[in-house]
Amino acid sequence: MNLLVEQTVNKNGYNIHFIPTKKFKTLTFVVKLKAPLKRETISKRALLQNVLREATMNYPSRTELQLKLDDLYGSVLFVDGAKRGEEHVMSFRLEVANERYLPDKEAVTEDALQLLAEMIYEPYLENNKFSEAIVKREKATLKQRIQAIRDDKIRYANGRLIDEMCKNEAFSIHVNGYEEDLDAITAEDLYNYYLEMLKEDRFDIYVVGDMDTEAMEKTIMSTFKQEEGSATEASNRPEPKHVKEPKEIIEEEPIQQAKLHIGYRTHTVYSDEDYPALQVFNGLFGGFPSSKLFMNVREKNSLAYYASSQVESHKGLLFVLSGIAPEDYEKARDIIREQMTEMKAGNFSEQEMNEAKDMIIHSLRETMDNPHGLVELFYQQQLAGTDRSLEEIIDNISAVTKEDVIRVGERIEEDTLYLLTAQGGEVNE
Repeated sequence: MNLLVEQTVNKNGYNIHFIPTKKFKTLTFVVKLKAPLKRETISKRALLQNVLREATMNYPSRTELQLKLDDLYGSVLFVDGAKRGEEHVMSFRLEVANERYLPDKEAVTEDALQLLAEMIYEPYLENNKFSEAIVKREKATLKQRIQAIRDDKIRYANGRLIDEMCKNEAFSIHVNGYEEDLDAITAEDLYNYYLEMLKEDRFDIYVVGDMDTEAMEKTIMSTFKQEEGSATEASNRPEPKHVKEPKEIIEEEPIQQAKLHIGYRTHTVYSDEDYPALQVFNGLFGGFPSSKLFMNVREKNSLAYYASSQVESHKGLLFVLSGIAPEDYEKARDIIREQMTEMKAGNFSEQEMNEAKDMIIHSLRETMDNPHGLVELFYQQQLAGTDRSLEEIIDNISAVTKEDVIRVGERIEEDTLYLLTAQGGEVNE
C-alpha cells in the first residue's frame, strides 16, 4: 500500500499541512479553526458557520455563490462544526477539479482558493455587521436542527447521557448550541464574535492531492493573510475523573422502543501508547457485527434492535448504544454488563482479536481512500500532539496483544446508565 506522508510548514500565523498524492483527480482544501468549548460562545459558533457559508461580499446570496462554484467545474464548498474532546472545530471544506487533469488545463485552483478565503475573511456585510435577514433566517434553520435532535431518539438519548455523565465538564456542551441563546444574538454581536474568532482561534490549512507543494505554499500564502493570534496550545488531555459510584438515570416519553445507553470512562486517550489496544477492545466489545454486544445482546438473546459501542478518542469515553423493548431493560442491562466483565477477564480468542484488528485496519484504509478522511486522520494527530505516520498507526494496531487489551479494559469504569423508556408502560404506535 502506498502510504501518505504529511508535510507541515508554519506561515502567516497558521500551519499548512500538505498531503501529496496522485490518488485523486481533485484538490481538497480544509481550513480548520479550533477553540476551547465554552457555553457562552458555542451558540454563536454554531450560528456563525451557517451565516458564513451563505454569502460573501462578491457573491451576496447563496444562489450567486453556487453559480460561481458551478463555474469552477462544479467545485464544492461547505462549512461545518464538530466537537473534538473539549475543543470546538469549525471546518471550511473546498473540493475543486485538479487543473492538471483538465483537458484545457484551465487555471481554477487560485480562483477557487480565493473564494474559500473570501468566505472566511470577506463575509457579506451590511452597515459593518452581518446581514439581519441572513442572521434571522439562519437562526430559524439552527433552531430546526436543534429540535430535530429531540426527535431523533438515538441522538437525543446519547446527548442526555453526556449531559448527565459530563455535568460541569466542557464535553457536555452541545455542539449545535442552545435554542434559548439564539434570540438574544444580534447581527452585530455575531460579527464582533467573528472578529474575535479570527484573532484567537488556531488555524490549520490542509491540502490533499497531486500538487507542487512549493508552488501551492506560495499560492496559499498570497491568499490567506491570517494575523498572528493569541491562540495557545493547551493540552487537549482531559482531567482524570474516577467514578465513585455509577449513576442511573431513567426518563420516560411516549415511545415504542426504549433507548439504553451506558457511558464509561476509559482513562485512555488518542495520544496514549495504549490507544490502539482500546480500539481493539472496542472492536471486540461492540464496534462490529461480530462483537460481544451484537452477538449476545441482539442475536443470542434477542434483547435489542441494535447494540454497539463507540469510543470518543480525545475525551477518553466509551459509549454503549442499544435499542430495546421497555420490558427488557433489566435483562439487557445485565447482559451488557456481563460482556464488559467478560472483556476485562480476557474471555475472547486470538482469532476474534485478529478479526477485530483486520476490521479496524480495513476501516482505516477505507478512510485513506477519501481526501476528507485523510485530513481527519492527520488532524487527529494535530489535536493529540502526536506524530505517527499512517503506517505506524496500522502497525500499532497489528502489534496489540491480548494482554494489552485486558490492561486497557481493567481501567474502564462505568460512569452513567441512561434509559429513555415508555411512559407508564404505554407506547405510541
